[in-house]
Amino acid sequence: MTSSREFIPVRIAVLTVSDTRTIAEDKSGQTLVDRLRDAGHHLAERKILRDERAQIAEQLRNWCADPEIDVILTTGGTGLTGRDVTVEAHRDVYEKEIDAFGTVFTIVSMQKIGTSAIQSRATGGVANGTYLFALPGSTGACKDAWDEILVKQLDYRHMPCNFVEILPRLDEHQRRK
Repeated sequence: MTSSREFIPVRIAVLTVSDTRTIAEDKSGQTLVDRLRDAGHHLAERKILRDERAQIAEQLRNWCADPEIDVILTTGGTGLTGRDVTVEAHRDVYEKEIDAFGTVFTIVSMQKIGTSAIQSRATGGVANGTYLFALPGSTGACKDAWDEILVKQLDYRHMPCNFVEILPRLDEHQRRK
């Protein structure tokens, strides 16, 4: 971190993907909401959707089109079972995938859960000037992703580089004439 930069809050939407959870039971989504607020960011919107690829992709596209949302965090649906379709929905929307996000998440997870980290398909990408991150549905995984990766990369003061400083340029290709 460097003290010469001021913190810039970003607007974050949180989507929980689950066939069974309600907002009241959504510990992973609430963990993300609490952490993003504690870091000084703004909760733009929060929803729960069932594990339906088309519906998830549609919600992601809608939020990417909203100029009041800078970042989308999803939790749930990143595993290997037949109903786990969040990663595919994300990839339906991405313009660019942030390949290293999944790699770094796996490294962080290995320190906590060992080789079981191989079962996560956490992913990140960019679409329409918005960052998207698909996190596992466990509260521990959400804590790890936020505490070890996202809290730093979503902080303009983090050096040598961070996601916030390039946020204004993510959609520059769409503005060229």
